Amino acid sequence: MLTTIVLILAGVVLSIVIGTLWYMPNTPTGKLHMKYLGFDKLSPEEQKQKIEEAKPTMPKIYAGQMLLSLLTSVAVVFIVSTSLKNGVTFMMAVGFLLLNWMCFVVPTVGMQILWGNCDRNLAWKKFFSDSLNILVTILAIAGMVNLFV
Repeated sequence: MLTTIVLILAGVVLSIVIGTLWYMPNTPTGKLHMKYLGFDKLSPEEQKQKIEEAKPTMPKIYAGQMLLSLLTSVAVVFIVSTSLKNGVTFMMAVGFLLLNWMCFVVPTVGMQILWGNCDRNLAWKKFFSDSLNILVTILAIAGMVNLFV
């Protein structure tokens, strides 16, 4: 039980690290995200002002993101560890995760892009970036679980 809790918490940290690296402003996916947010149309002064305006709410936003990352981590740790403990191969457990990603994450991200306020020129890029970010996170957590279970 303690191992499971530690793996879940480590999954949350891994998720946050991957998300931070994925959406850093100097990465291709980060640049896309900044365009999506409209930062590419702002002057450096306006960008600084937006960042300063957002600072008071950042702790709540990061807390919310940590909670969402916790949900992902719980699911991945549960699926992989339960599968491995019951004699299912790691690749089959990854197959379960891929099926969940394809059936739940991809449609949800797609609906968010379709019905959200996304620039149509960025829609497909944003869809693939966000979907793949979650896939990479899921696979990274799964790999970590495989090392310790």
